Amino acid sequence: MPNKNPHTLASIRIKNLRLRTYIGIKEDEIQNQQDILVNVVIRYTADRAVQFNRIEEALNYRTITKKIIAHVEGGRFALLERLTKELLEIVMSHEQVEVAEVEVDKPYALRFSDSVSVTLSAQKEAI
Repeated sequence: MPNKNPHTLASIRIKNLRLRTYIGIKEDEIQNQQDILVNVVIRYTADRAVQFNRIEEALNYRTITKKIIAHVEGGRFALLERLTKELLEIVMSHEQVEVAEVEVDKPYALRFSDSVSVTLSAQKEAI
């Protein structure tokens, strides 16, 4: 049976956003900025964006990215989990966002590994 109320669910992916911040618990991590990579997946209903082909109807991922950059570069974080949670809250604070996932990688955090990452996700409750 065909869906009588189809919606266009869009996925926006922000890939490998390279930023620098203070992250960690060791003295050298507290004193020196480190590289991190941020990946974000955002899902929202894009019906109006698809129908009208106007930026005003779409989710503005540039605005979200600017908020993420400002938060990361202006902050100090002991744990990847905390940073990831705060970035997820920034993404989810946008009204159009229905589901989001944020992954933060800390390159070279462990000897013999490329990186360590934490991923958190959230979904708004259906009304």
